[in-house]
Amino acid sequence: MKLQHLAIGDRFEYDGKIFVKTGPLTASSDQGGQQVIPRYAVLTPLDQPAPGNKAAGRERVNKAAVLAAFDRFYRTSERLSDPAAHAELAKARAEFIAIFD
Repeated sequence: MKLQHLAIGDRFEYDGKIFVKTGPLTASSDQGGQQVIPRYAVLTPLDQPAPGNKAAGRERVNKAAVLAAFDRFYRTSERLSDPAAHAELAKARAEFIAIFD
């Protein structure tokens, strides 16, 4: 399984260590500290609900609704931010949207 398939807060094993996903590319080790997890990394999910058991699973959100809400947030952020920061803001937007690919 890849990191982008896990939800924030999901636990997984990578490179013999236990992590909790904290961001699109980051995870916190059970031994302390943050680490960037490469996109190519193959992870072993832990504490996953049984297939077909919706009661034990996390609530899923509508991809289109999330992207629309994020787009509104991005436009507002761009309008309110310093023009010198727009390139970095656009890069962060692209990284967020790439999670859904």
